[in-house]
Amino acid sequence: MSPPRIQADDNLKSMFVGTVMRKIKSRTWKKQRYFRLQEDCMTIWYKSKKAGNAHSTFSVGDVEAVREGHQSEVLLSIADEFPPDRCFTLVFRGRRGNLDLVAESAGEAQSWIKGIRKLIDNLENMGQREKLDQWICDWFKRADKNRDGQMNFKEVRDLLKMMNVDMNEHHALRLFTMADKSQSGTLEDDEFVLFYKMLTQREDVLRVFQEYSGDGQKLTLQDLKDFLREEQLHEDGVQQYALKLIERYEPSDTAKMLQAMTFDGFLMYLSSSEGSISNPTMVDLYQDMTRPLCHYFISSSHNTYLLEDQIRGHSSVEGYIRALKRGCRCVEVDCWDGPNGEPIVYHGHTFTSKIFFKDVVTVLGNYAFKASQYPVILSIENHCSVEQQKVMAQHLTQILGDKLLKSPLDGKIPIGLPSPEDLKGKILLKGKKIGGLENSMNGVVDDPLMGEVSDEEETKSKQHLSKELSDCVVYCKSVHFSSFKHSQIHSKFYEISSFTESKARKHIREAGAEFVLHNARQLSRVYPSGLRTDSSNFNPQDMWNTGCQIVALNFQTAGVEMDLNDGLFSQNGHCGYVLKPTFMRNTDERFDPENPQNRDGYKPLSLSVQVISGQQLPKVNIKEGSIIDPLVRVEIHGVPLDQAKQETRYIDNNGFNPVWYDTLQFTIHVPELALVRFVVEDYDKTSKNDFVGQFTLPFTCIQPGYRHIHLLSKDGTSIPPSSLFVHVRITKLT
Repeated sequence: MSPPRIQADDNLKSMFVGTVMRKIKSRTWKKQRYFRLQEDCMTIWYKSKKAGNAHSTFSVGDVEAVREGHQSEVLLSIADEFPPDRCFTLVFRGRRGNLDLVAESAGEAQSWIKGIRKLIDNLENMGQREKLDQWICDWFKRADKNRDGQMNFKEVRDLLKMMNVDMNEHHALRLFTMADKSQSGTLEDDEFVLFYKMLTQREDVLRVFQEYSGDGQKLTLQDLKDFLREEQLHEDGVQQYALKLIERYEPSDTAKMLQAMTFDGFLMYLSSSEGSISNPTMVDLYQDMTRPLCHYFISSSHNTYLLEDQIRGHSSVEGYIRALKRGCRCVEVDCWDGPNGEPIVYHGHTFTSKIFFKDVVTVLGNYAFKASQYPVILSIENHCSVEQQKVMAQHLTQILGDKLLKSPLDGKIPIGLPSPEDLKGKILLKGKKIGGLENSMNGVVDDPLMGEVSDEEETKSKQHLSKELSDCVVYCKSVHFSSFKHSQIHSKFYEISSFTESKARKHIREAGAEFVLHNARQLSRVYPSGLRTDSSNFNPQDMWNTGCQIVALNFQTAGVEMDLNDGLFSQNGHCGYVLKPTFMRNTDERFDPENPQNRDGYKPLSLSVQVISGQQLPKVNIKEGSIIDPLVRVEIHGVPLDQAKQETRYIDNNGFNPVWYDTLQFTIHVPELALVRFVVEDYDKTSKNDFVGQFTLPFTCIQPGYRHIHLLSKDGTSIPPSSLFVHVRITKLT
């Protein structure tokens, strides 16, 4: 069974033949491996030169990027041994470690670098249908145990188990016989595709199609317009939109000529991004980016250098690369005096490993603006001597050059924070500063050895500061927080306070509305409690409810908290900035997240989600023959009054095409702050349910009607073609 075609060039041809390269894990671990691209153009196979038959494989689909040269810590550590033109790094999606390789020659390295990049591009440009064909093709190869390109009934039965399908023998045999057109007792290429299509017949979508189709065979232009108006709630330009959908998703040229849509086209549309639950216009950049910085939620990472826990974890520049590529716009460094006058970064007083400050700054310069053009805030926790602070300032200035913001934008004393638009391409330092912004612009300098100190730094109240480092701080001066009253009278717009999660919660409980107002005027940062040595996270939603902009999470730790962070920042072009609702930006409005009914313009909404079906849910248990019992939970995360969750019943032994038709109802009091999380779990009556997949999005980005939800893994990476099919209705509560 052949996969979708790709033009084989010289690079791919040499990858098919295979190459011996060194796999590098450290300065001392360098072993030769034989690498080869499989015929499917999707799988890379490799084995040790010595070992018997043991081999490993990985999919090109799991590779996020290829880095050339010494662009990982491991390869930098052996830079003196192998030239950069022979070295490259494969970076995997999610939290899987990199693969560092050294080829025998620069030419061989280039073949693999260019070849893999071509394969990644090809994958990214595939349509839904090709992806599905690719997926079917992968399964076929996995199940065709004797590699004869045919599948007998036993192989098909084993395949169904692998695919999470518990089908009785009789039904499976009936489908097998119907698909075996050549009556050979085995399924070849096209017969297997037919078998798969019969197996995945979408009765649920067919039901909707037939409800709107006049003749049960096709949707006329009028039928499609009726469907778009009545179900998908499209109002403007419906005719144009319907024609665009036919043009884009209808596979039959005859139907296109008739301006009609067949069932295949209808299913293609519903499986596409336009049929997805996320509104595509809000996935792109759509917000006003010219408001002051404090008017945005900012995607923020805590102790960015850690890849694991806070006590013995590995410190790495890789943490910065991963966070920045995920659109994170505020990263953190803990700086301490290092050897030979070079400042180092690590979690102080613990056994975490150490990296050089200058290496972090270099990575920041290289990766800050790859995912987003909007500003990056470098939050410095400074434990260095004045001498090494000077070195830090030197590295920042020399390595970052013009990217580092060192003075107010127009050279005048500013009266408010600039906007993300004003600060595009700039890196802002957040740290202690000698005196105020006004003083430094007037040439007046306070005592150069004294600086305010934040809670998480030294316990001594004053710390010696170097003027050079202080001068690098412009719009984000770290100050100690005393009270909202004090801030209202004395605070400057460029001052920022940091709160531990417990302090922030205390302020939310005691003075929620004051906190919201404080955050309309200036920036606040909230970070995890020092007790979270396992790098677990707190719920960021509580902090967003009061308008805290910089809610710093451990990006390396998967779970509901990072799902919420990914969900909030999945909108607005993944740029790392999301505009806060109007009532949290206006200083003359009063919003208390604990009592949202009291605000002006309070309009609660009702959300109804009918969970119809699931498609090809991944297996949780690798155990032979185990099949999941899926249930779907819909969770609302928002102000306390909106926090809610409801579940469907579970379906016995069917991860392949479970059907629920269960309706879940919610009331949403503050839609502008709510996030909706869809979770699939494998029900277990004796122990905790296993996680299967999830998808989180802002309530305001939901498209109503019949929609597919494309599920993500625990790591936030996509797991095609796993999805849920739902019907969504949002109505005003009168």
